[in-house]
Amino acid sequence: MANPTFPRRDPADPDFWDLRYAARFAPWDAGRVPAKLRALAAAGDAPRNVLVPGCGSARDVAYLAEQGWNVLGLDFSAAALEAARAVVGAHAARLREGDVFAPIAEAPFALVYERAFLCALPRRLWGAWAARMAELVEPGGRLAGFFHFDTNDRGPPFGLASQAELDALLAPSFERIEDEAVHDSIPVFAGKERWQVWRRTV
Repeated sequence: MANPTFPRRDPADPDFWDLRYAARFAPWDAGRVPAKLRALAAAGDAPRNVLVPGCGSARDVAYLAEQGWNVLGLDFSAAALEAARAVVGAHAARLREGDVFAPIAEAPFALVYERAFLCALPRRLWGAWAARMAELVEPGGRLAGFFHFDTNDRGPPFGLASQAELDALLAPSFERIEDEAVHDSIPVFAGKERWQVWRRTV
């Protein structure tokens, strides 16, 4: 079946994502919790509070809530959150409609989980994203998740050109403490993502 066509919208606007979730077109949604997140949760020492920005269908939010984590899933797409409520069930209170770049009462967080949020943002917003991560992660806290590398600049997903590009964004406030291959990627990310953990240093 051919992919649906959508009117032109800016991925920085909720309408872009509302149209896709309303059409049930979400090729970035794995439909399962990735192994690296399961391993992180199994390692114990649950963070006091966790943010999942751009949570989409929120499968990861539901999983972390089930593990006893104090997790908040945030998305500015009303249609995404409507889909998420059907996924998270009893954990719907963990979801909130809102903009990651706007004030968040619970901030800062011990952990921000990155799952296809950066690569959903137009590149012009990446500097603002890095600055915002430094605000949202408490000193000593972590930014952990999946980072998409791809030389194709047509997106979303928008790929990082290199590790050096990601280092330039995060190194002013973070140090990279884990960097591993991902073996259960979905097709859109296969061979193009790394699991990384960054610790907030300043």
